[in-house]
Amino acid sequence: MTKEELLALDQANIWHPLTQHKTAAVPIAIASAEGNYLYDMERKSYFDGISSWYTCSYGHRHPVLIKAMKEQLDHLHHVVFAGMTHEPAARLSQSLLDILPENQAKLFFSENGSTSVEIALKMAFQYHFNRDEKRPLVVALEGGFHGDTFGAMSASGLSVYNGPFEDFFIDVRRIPVPTPDNLEQVLAQVDQLAQDRQVASFIYEPLIQGAAAMKMHRPEELDIVLKRWQHHGVLTIADEVMTGFGKTGSFFASDQMHSQPDIICLSKALTGGIMPMAITTCTSKVFEAFYDDELAKGLFHGHTYSGNPLGCAVANAAIGLLESVPIQEGITQITASQKDFVQSLQSHQSVASIRSKGVIMALDLNIQMQRYGYQRNQIFQWFWNRGLFIRPLGNTIYLVPPFTTQQDQLKTAQELIIQFLDGISSGAIFKI
Repeated sequence: MTKEELLALDQANIWHPLTQHKTAAVPIAIASAEGNYLYDMERKSYFDGISSWYTCSYGHRHPVLIKAMKEQLDHLHHVVFAGMTHEPAARLSQSLLDILPENQAKLFFSENGSTSVEIALKMAFQYHFNRDEKRPLVVALEGGFHGDTFGAMSASGLSVYNGPFEDFFIDVRRIPVPTPDNLEQVLAQVDQLAQDRQVASFIYEPLIQGAAAMKMHRPEELDIVLKRWQHHGVLTIADEVMTGFGKTGSFFASDQMHSQPDIICLSKALTGGIMPMAITTCTSKVFEAFYDDELAKGLFHGHTYSGNPLGCAVANAAIGLLESVPIQEGITQITASQKDFVQSLQSHQSVASIRSKGVIMALDLNIQMQRYGYQRNQIFQWFWNRGLFIRPLGNTIYLVPPFTTQQDQLKTAQELIIQFLDGISSGAIFKI
């Protein structure tokens, strides 16, 4: 198929995500991917600076992951997971529990980050219901994002995504991200919200709020807030869909706190981008509230592709990669490079603020702009034309490179960012 034929079919038939089709540019036609690069139909390469939405953490088409999928195809590619099981799921359950926070005990499978959150919220509501308490409220952090299904949207605080649907949401209250300056006020809010025993769960993105333009917060204050919620009998839900599997420098962002969540949501890098898969994990305490002779106390939630054998086999191989020496060394090297890069740009006149955590680096430009406006699109195109794929969030530019990124590849991406910042300062790109 030629590029022209592909785009003609696309424009005639396809509705793309996060797109206003009347004003959007024609989508970019990607022909293939290999390692840390995407290739268009003219075979021009583009460094995948965001690991394709934080998912392809081991690069594209990693041979270990491809081999695992191909080998599994020879045995079992799909089977109903209600009332059946299989070896890939059993193996994955053990390898995942081996690296999760030690209080996690059970895994519930689904297909994407939003559904992993949906399941977590339902677990929390029914946990209290099964214990003869009706708790209709969820508490979330201001600025959080948890997905696009209704429960996940309800917990999210970004109206750019949620506006038309807010009248239909579950009841969610929001508290500020805790900091050293506001911790006592946040704890007072927690105590006030919890006093009438109406709150079922507290959901949060640990350490980094991704869709809120990579806002980063400290573990120390969050740790104290988690402990306070748990003191009140509220289940805590860590949304690690973005932060999970090594991106913050530890296997999970939750590893950097003493208070461990009751429920964890996982997806994205779980399978390294090879297969759609998500998992919601929970403690024995949560599971035991559903373990009963009464049928209705079970969690009656299911997806056709839950526990898909191909996804399980690939995820198991991905965990092996994550634990391997080369990948851990890659994470360490990228983390150090991002820290040095942040230091070098602290006083740049085009930078309003800059930060890093693990392999993630984000900077806010000294420019006000719409999240998905014309200037944001200019920024995207500037970098794309020079072989770097990033997706700015308004005036925020960020990198979440694959763990397989070589130092020269990361240096090239960082140098492009510096070139861009210098262009803003000189007025060569657009004026502040």
